[in-house]
Amino acid sequence: DIAVFSAVFYLNGTVGEEYKIRRGDILSFDTKLPITAEYKGTRLSESTVTQNIGEEFTVGLKAFGIIAFSTVSVEVVDEMHVAVLGTPFGMKLYTEGVLVIDITDVESENGKTSPGEAAGIKKGDYIISAEGKNIHTNEELSAAVEASGGNRIKLLIKRNGKKKTVYITPVTSKETGSLKIGLWVRDSSAGIGTMTFYSPYTGVVCGLGHGVCDEDTGELLSLETGELVTAEIISLEKGASGAPGQLKGKFTGNSIGAIDKNCENGVYSILKGKINPSNLTEIALKQEIKDGTAQILCTLEGNTPKLYECKIKKRSSAYLSSSQNLTVTVTDKELLEKTGGIVQGMSGSPIIQNGKLVGAVTHVLIDDPTSGYGIFAENMLKEAQTAAEENKLKNAS
Repeated sequence: DIAVFSAVFYLNGTVGEEYKIRRGDILSFDTKLPITAEYKGTRLSESTVTQNIGEEFTVGLKAFGIIAFSTVSVEVVDEMHVAVLGTPFGMKLYTEGVLVIDITDVESENGKTSPGEAAGIKKGDYIISAEGKNIHTNEELSAAVEASGGNRIKLLIKRNGKKKTVYITPVTSKETGSLKIGLWVRDSSAGIGTMTFYSPYTGVVCGLGHGVCDEDTGELLSLETGELVTAEIISLEKGASGAPGQLKGKFTGNSIGAIDKNCENGVYSILKGKINPSNLTEIALKQEIKDGTAQILCTLEGNTPKLYECKIKKRSSAYLSSSQNLTVTVTDKELLEKTGGIVQGMSGSPIIQNGKLVGAVTHVLIDDPTSGYGIFAENMLKEAQTAAEENKLKNAS
């Protein structure tokens, strides 16, 4: 009984809740223990799927053909093709309000006090308005504090997606004689990343494979506006254990499009204009991806990408995570010599296996720069389709 429980527990952690499959394919699972998938008495792991494209149905899973342990949703899809990129891009990001990145004491004539703490403000909060006036910049918040004359200020803040009103009372700094509230805030950010793919069917371009987070709070940035721009790599710092390297780039000025979505699976934008790609690459379904050799497409100089050898392996929690699905290890001698492996700025670099796009690089391991994590391309495509639908609804309203 313990062995059966252990097997079922293991299998529940190695299969996902949703699968896509092409019409005419067999539904297979990349697990160490045998799994059969049954739908209305037919074993899909032995028979080809005959349902029409667009149909969704639920199948039951059995271990060893006899122990029912889970059900999964299956959607029949056509082949999914995108234009693989691997080119650098720049990000200009402006938060919704200003982000509180630290709370400090203010030294007044009456001793140290923390107006922010007394108001109940926390690191990671967004200050949306002061006395009913929208706050977009650090300077606007400073002006509101100065205009208060030391009287309490009504602030609208956002925390974990929910808005609430708080009141903060500035104090006069003993050091400067000016009014202070003891909050360090940030209103914008910028950075370099790598484009993963462009979908000509939705007009969405995407990159990074992970969300843009604030460097101080570690929280996903809540954006008011943002823009993707063209960029080129001008230099790089080689990574070492405990000190990840980075690609250094410069913005070259041309707008790619507004950032429509910043989420844990990357950044997504409706492309300005159109790309007419000469070649499209098929996206591999997650169950098709095999542990073994693959290639990373990335740019180390200028804006011309190049393929480098690597090895990929599905993580034990691959189907339970939306973003960290693969372990990626650089094996290419040239890439190891130049960068030490994976460096900051390579996030979003496409991963190719057997001629198909399987995923994108997302993170480097701090203690081992030769390795990092990757996301399934299928997950990024799903997010791109959602971004396109949300943009369509926004424009229609």
